Amino acid sequence: LQPCCMKRVCNGCILAAHRRGILDKCAFCRTPHPRDDASAVAMIQRRVDKGDAGAMHFLGETYFLGGLGLAKDVPRAIDLFTRAAELGSPDAHLSLGNAYYTADGVEEDKPRGIHHWQQAAMKGHVLGRHDLGIAEQDKANYELAVQHWMISAKMGCEMSLTGIKEMFIDGHATKAQYFDALKGYQDAAGEAKSPQRKEAKRLGM
Repeated sequence: LQPCCMKRVCNGCILAAHRRGILDKCAFCRTPHPRDDASAVAMIQRRVDKGDAGAMHFLGETYFLGGLGLAKDVPRAIDLFTRAAELGSPDAHLSLGNAYYTADGVEEDKPRGIHHWQQAAMKGHVLGRHDLGIAEQDKANYELAVQHWMISAKMGCEMSLTGIKEMFIDGHATKAQYFDALKGYQDAAGEAKSPQRKEAKRLGM
């Protein structure tokens, strides 16, 4: 994720930019890379001040983990996640769901965590959908878990495909469901491939 524009730039695009001589700028917006952690934080903060939900989530993750030279500050991270979620950020909903469901830095509140995963999933976040499957698996609602994972596997989530495979082995999913999920996963993975990404992987990027 680029701190200048909050865009995710794949290694294939970075490789293509490097081959065009763009070495010290963002491959998406062409902003010069930050000189150091403090410069990166300043870039992100400017976008936060303008109400950028993606930047709020990024800064929240940075405080949550204690990165870019910032001291770990979970309450501040949760506040940033909440503000970003209110602005519609699926990533922020996912992070809040993870925190509340697993009691990671906050008091456990599984219903609240599930609510945020639902919001993330409804906005198309593949991991939000996958995590809803985990929540149903935890309650032994295997049929619902498989239904969630069928959706996320077909969006390219390998963890969901593995979950369905394990459900099949344990007798909680059918062979037809597993092969349907496998085909959907392979289709999604194929769509995500590109010559540039393949070359970047070969070069170890």
